[in-house]
Amino acid sequence: MDITVAIDAMGGDHGVHVTVPAALRFLKAHPDVNVVLVGLPDAIGAELKARHATTGPRLRVHPASEVVMMDESPQLAMKNKKDSSMRVAINLVKNGEAHACVSAGNTGALMATAKFVLKTLPGIDRPAIAKMLPTIDGWTCTLDLGANIDCSAAQLYQFGVMGAMLYSALHHKDSPSVGLLNVGSEEIKGHATVKEAAELLRASKLNFYGNVEGNDIYKGTVDVVVCDGFTGNIALKTSEGLAKMLSQGLKEEFFKSWWRKLIAAFAMPVLLSFRHRFDPRRFNGASLLGLRGIVVKSHGGADRYAFFCAMEQALEEARSGVVHKISAMMSDHVEASSDPIDV
Repeated sequence: MDITVAIDAMGGDHGVHVTVPAALRFLKAHPDVNVVLVGLPDAIGAELKARHATTGPRLRVHPASEVVMMDESPQLAMKNKKDSSMRVAINLVKNGEAHACVSAGNTGALMATAKFVLKTLPGIDRPAIAKMLPTIDGWTCTLDLGANIDCSAAQLYQFGVMGAMLYSALHHKDSPSVGLLNVGSEEIKGHATVKEAAELLRASKLNFYGNVEGNDIYKGTVDVVVCDGFTGNIALKTSEGLAKMLSQGLKEEFFKSWWRKLIAAFAMPVLLSFRHRFDPRRFNGASLLGLRGIVVKSHGGADRYAFFCAMEQALEEARSGVVHKISAMMSDHVEASSDPIDV
């Protein structure tokens, strides 16, 4: 089955100058995939012309007359811009014209619009933002990363199901391990909500490891780390800041003297390999899980390669049937929760 991916071509800090070249690279990499570029036809057309590219059976432009700004109110954007490139791209997923949507636009507006248009799956109270983060020897799926500041125990349990299904689909692992982010590994640690969530996860059919701490995320102790959006977002932003500090510090140390520059030249193959291994562009793309459709959020400042990687993730989710797997597992696990979920 050919997969069609809808692209919010106007979203992000760079708009068509990033999304269109990334889409062309994506089409070249996947001969069996189709792309729909959604946005202002003139802007998209000009970028295609600059790239000596044309539309055809695998690439088409779907017009949208409005653009959601990066600093725009999510509520106002959803209410007043019904013909925005973001909204129209999500509508294509709802109508079955596309299997997934990718946008680098306003995160709040994307989440609000996707939830309003696509609705949540049965048994899911709220969508969550999930992202694959690199570990010592693999990847860890962490959620929620900012969509839900306050969460109930039942919602944390749902995040566990969603994260496990995403990890299973992307990394082809039948029973990924799930950990609950806490201030300690002992069962007695944490506030009441976390303790209750641990009981729900422990009683479920998930491969629940138990409580994990912040340092376990990058150690790869578990495949999936569950937390509320407040905690997850702080952990993510702290990690990004640390990575930038280490990168800048390493660069400064190598350029302090001529002999250090010489050492850097000999060490360049190792440095380049290290940079590629932990290049944040490779894991650009956060999944909005729990919706009746696939929506992947790219970083707003993503370059062409980073946006291409977000499209790759959307394609893998579509091919692996992530939405169906989450829905099926929620049906299978719903009785495991002591806090009944209305399905």
